[in-house]
Amino acid sequence: MTSREQHDRMANAIRFLSMDAVEKANSGHPGLPMGCADIATVLFTRFLKYDPKAPHWADRDRFILSAGHGSMLLYSLLYLTGYEDMTIDQIKHFRQLGSKTAGHPEYGHATGIETTTGPLGQGLANSVGFALGERIMNAAFGNDLVDHYTYVLAGDGCLMEGVSQEAIALAGHLKLNKLIVFWDNNNISIDGPVSLADNTDQVARFQASGWNASHIDGTDPEAIAYAIEAARHSDKPTMIACKTTIGFGAPTKAGTNKAHGSPLGADEIAGARKFFNWQSPPFEIPAEILEAWRAAGKAGAKPRTDWEGRLAKAEPKLKAEFERRLAGKLPSNFDAVIAEYKKKLSADKPKVATRKSSEMALEVINGAVPETIGGSADLTGSNNTKTSQTKNITPDDYGQRYVHYGIREHGMAAAINGLTLHGGLIAYGGTFMCFSDYARPSMRLSSLMGIRSIFVMTHDSIGLGEDGPTHQPVEHLAALRAIPNHNVFRPADAVETAECWQIALESEKTPSTLALTRQNLPTVRTEHSAKNLSSQGAYELAAASGEAAVTIFATGSEVEIALGARDLLEKHGHPTRVVSVPCFELFDKQSDDYRKKTIGNAPIKMAIEAGIRQGWDHLIGSDGIFVGMTGFGASGTIEQLYPHFGITAEAAAKAAEARLHAK
Repeated sequence: MTSREQHDRMANAIRFLSMDAVEKANSGHPGLPMGCADIATVLFTRFLKYDPKAPHWADRDRFILSAGHGSMLLYSLLYLTGYEDMTIDQIKHFRQLGSKTAGHPEYGHATGIETTTGPLGQGLANSVGFALGERIMNAAFGNDLVDHYTYVLAGDGCLMEGVSQEAIALAGHLKLNKLIVFWDNNNISIDGPVSLADNTDQVARFQASGWNASHIDGTDPEAIAYAIEAARHSDKPTMIACKTTIGFGAPTKAGTNKAHGSPLGADEIAGARKFFNWQSPPFEIPAEILEAWRAAGKAGAKPRTDWEGRLAKAEPKLKAEFERRLAGKLPSNFDAVIAEYKKKLSADKPKVATRKSSEMALEVINGAVPETIGGSADLTGSNNTKTSQTKNITPDDYGQRYVHYGIREHGMAAAINGLTLHGGLIAYGGTFMCFSDYARPSMRLSSLMGIRSIFVMTHDSIGLGEDGPTHQPVEHLAALRAIPNHNVFRPADAVETAECWQIALESEKTPSTLALTRQNLPTVRTEHSAKNLSSQGAYELAAASGEAAVTIFATGSEVEIALGARDLLEKHGHPTRVVSVPCFELFDKQSDDYRKKTIGNAPIKMAIEAGIRQGWDHLIGSDGIFVGMTGFGASGTIEQLYPHFGITAEAAAKAAEARLHAK
């Protein structure tokens, strides 16, 4: 048992590393680490299961700093407990270019950072995926291999962001009792007192959402320990409202917004040193305190080696499957399964919507890949994300493979990221393409982190028809394509859909969005190709009868229109080729030679897509012809809407011929 004096000195090590790093950087947020140091000290020295020497150990507890602006709290903990890549030099270079100590914690920059946080509420929402991932893996592999907690430190901003309600409602519904959230209840936001904008009873709110929640003194180590112990014996998720003082110890700035987002200044730090009787110079931790912290870090070696012993003794098939999943590798027969399925599609030539093609592909994929976890934001029957293998996950049965996320697109996307980051699972979830707007912050972070999250976006154009312009996406393809490291797929038929799914599953460091139609589309890939042509991003689907006068590029449902326009132009003596472009991002990664050959030298280049032009000019040039949308859609049937907006084979052919005659 740590004495109160020892606890205080260990907590003060966090406080001074944090305030000194922020001061040296002349940038950052010292207030949270100073206020929450006691919570972190109790958690990391008495409860958290982790081993700095094996930071990726599968059964470690997860600690998520949702209030990512307080990043120096986490960096201090990683240094003090002995994570090898978090040196005192990294602490000294806080927020500097090339350091591991970025302004907000970034997944992959340093070991011990479980997810990228900073946009408030994200870490809290990710944590639902982490906690659910633990329960799903536990159901598959048992207590000997999977039995850990997810701890979150969240601030007022995390709880004010709307995504927090989506997240806590889902966690409460699923009874994720191994999820424990500390709320840094300091009553201060950037503008000043929280009361400027909010007076929510957060404890009552969490309780109403199916959580245990209670108030404690966030500076009393025994109260903190008691609350954690109670949470670990709960049958519900737990929120611990920890009363703290932002910038605790700073003589004039403590308890004010001046301690939130800027350095304290030399006088204030000198006053804090006096307040805490901390006599060490900046960045120096007294040897006995550092030794106590390192001992806390070393304590995790035994539970980790015990776990390794249990894994070594596990039934060989179970062990091999566990290790394969944790490595993120697909089953060895996966490529063969997809190749066989593609061959069948080219022979059968189904005429189905690509949302249905996606369901058909998933039926095959979910049979071959047991770690896929599906879901939808209350649109299961429209997104076609459920297959025969994916029954509902419930609080009484985590051993299934389908999550009903409810009408919570943002919470769903954040939970998918958490499931993916947990390891051992491949998560996908669906909604309407238009509502990617609600999910986009989490989709962006999946790209920033470089993880295999998969987003299924159906009803991808005006082709959804009567729901009208509120539900008809027009700018969304361009908006999603604008996100770096994000593969946006818009397949033209069942074969391309299978290929796009294959790529999404194989892309371990890039998230994917599949944009899928409501309307039926013919099979355009009628000749089987063993090669995944969609992996090139664009490829010639139909050649010209001679030297091409026109090249038409198209995606998704408009490939059928492009082929129709080609027929009309060929009949009129204008050799025309069609290039299918299922993924801009993959095409951009091809060799210059392949790109030049695929784009070709036809004097007329045209793109057809039932969205806006933005992004197409790098294929067709600024003088190319674009057949698509220039504004919002309208209410009407699909049969009315495409002619109304001039997206038809006839209109495309006419536009090409007008340009040809003008030349």
